[in-house]
Amino acid sequence: MPGTGPITLAQVDEWLADPKNSRVLAPVLPLGLSQGAGQITGLDANPLTRAKIELGRQLYFDKRLSADSTVSCASCHDPSMGYTAQTKTGVGIRGQLGGRNSPVSFNRILSGKQFWDGRVDSLEAQAVGPIQNPIEMGFTHEGVVKRLSGNPVYKKQFDAIFGELTIDRVGQAIAAFERAIVTAPSPYDYHEQLLPFTKMDEEDIADDEELAAKYKAAKAATEAHPLGESAKLGRELFFGKANCTACHVGANLADEKYHNLGIGMDKPEPDLGRFVVSKEETDTGAFKTPTVRNAALTAPYMHDGSVATLEEVVEWYDKGGHPNPHLSDKIKPLNLTAEEKVAIVEFMKACTSPTPAVETARLPE
Repeated sequence: MPGTGPITLAQVDEWLADPKNSRVLAPVLPLGLSQGAGQITGLDANPLTRAKIELGRQLYFDKRLSADSTVSCASCHDPSMGYTAQTKTGVGIRGQLGGRNSPVSFNRILSGKQFWDGRVDSLEAQAVGPIQNPIEMGFTHEGVVKRLSGNPVYKKQFDAIFGELTIDRVGQAIAAFERAIVTAPSPYDYHEQLLPFTKMDEEDIADDEELAAKYKAAKAATEAHPLGESAKLGRELFFGKANCTACHVGANLADEKYHNLGIGMDKPEPDLGRFVVSKEETDTGAFKTPTVRNAALTAPYMHDGSVATLEEVVEWYDKGGHPNPHLSDKIKPLNLTAEEKVAIVEFMKACTSPTPAVETARLPE
């Protein structure tokens, strides 16, 4: 929303009066993610508009959604920290520690079930869950609705966009904002775009004007964002010997499924993960696969934040996880060399790219 300083009613009136801000948007995913367009969910029930995304942005960064106005969504999912937090677990009101690492909130447009254990079916439900968690935001849904209703700037936007202010509408607005946060193309994506051309005859490319133009553009992009030699080896290992794609597959390099890697299973009372939701014994200690995209920005790793670096992540997989009765059959010792371990880390780093610039400070007065 144009302007500086706290958002005023006058600015909201001008913003909402512009028809393009209420027009339904058709998402166009960037290179790399575009192959996952068929995974997009939730837009039939919650279409995207600029006005809705902007309202969701305000809510995402507003600490007034917590009981004591000290914690926002961004407190644990901070854009400056890769849309997560650099702590082992989330930190809620009064400094309370959560039980799990903060998942990333980008590329959620390609995700269905949410949280590490997949306990809710939509991004909308996820968005309002932490509000009433006593450790995270420590508030109530009724309390949030009452507080927002008492703010004329928020009330005006909810009435104009939804016709009402309810907790479900709060969830829809935040989910709309989160669906708009996607990763830009990475060196890996530019490399993949150029790869088919390297297998073509140069004369065939030159004879086709349109194909030649695409090749020129792809080559220039790859040269501007090169995949290093070690990362290229890492790519071969990722898709081959190391079998990372058993779980890290698809446009977002995550299968959206649940796997037991043995993390925390040596504790006296381990986190049972997906089992708590599904009650299926095979889901014991299983957690949702996180994306490899921007993993270099989102340490520490695993559902409990117990693994500090990407190097340690590779070591964990190389040894075959931690033995337990429910260990995924996809987890086996890899017998990687030191060079191969470095290469896989370099490849994961090459899956790093920017997310959209977002205004974090402008909120309703």
